[in-house]
Amino acid sequence: MRKLPTQDRAQRTIETIFQATAQIVESDGEGALTTNKVAKKAGFSIGTLYQYFPSKEAILLAMINRERRRVLDGLQALMKRAVQEHRDAEAVVRELVHTLVESFGSGPKHKRAMIRLAWRMDHHENITQALREAAERNAFALSQLNDPALRAPTPAMMFVATRAVMGAIRSASLEDSPLLGTPEFEDELVRMVLGVIRV
Repeated sequence: MRKLPTQDRAQRTIETIFQATAQIVESDGEGALTTNKVAKKAGFSIGTLYQYFPSKEAILLAMINRERRRVLDGLQALMKRAVQEHRDAEAVVRELVHTLVESFGSGPKHKRAMIRLAWRMDHHENITQALREAAERNAFALSQLNDPALRAPTPAMMFVATRAVMGAIRSASLEDSPLLGTPEFEDELVRMVLGVIRV
């Protein structure tokens, strides 16, 4: 972003730009996306849009970063609650997997084009950093569950579990697989994770 929004009005402008961008991608496809179309749909001049974003790629990457941060924060809250409530590990894994599939794979049908675009555009370093952060947080939370059926988390275990889940979701999203959003897909991911983390 060219400038960071500090006032409520600027925040609303950014939000409107993001909504307009998503609507164009979802209704007309990635190829139809231009900064001029975004500005027009958002109801702003192109100059206003350029105050914040130098290109359509910059808009998309800002949207991707914001969504990733939102999901990671939500997962952290989920894990914190699970530890406080002494929840069963399988139920926790199932909720984590469901959240990840909904956020980065399926979601409503109209949202899938935006998700696929995000997977194609996102920078490898950003994805890697997010996976590292998630693995560290989840390892800590799993160790706090005090479930004797779970192995003590190791870096190798968490690397395999996070990359396997996110790799499967990414592939299903990019392939627009009919498995996305089905209980069978999530069940297999849950079985895979439990196979890695259980004794």
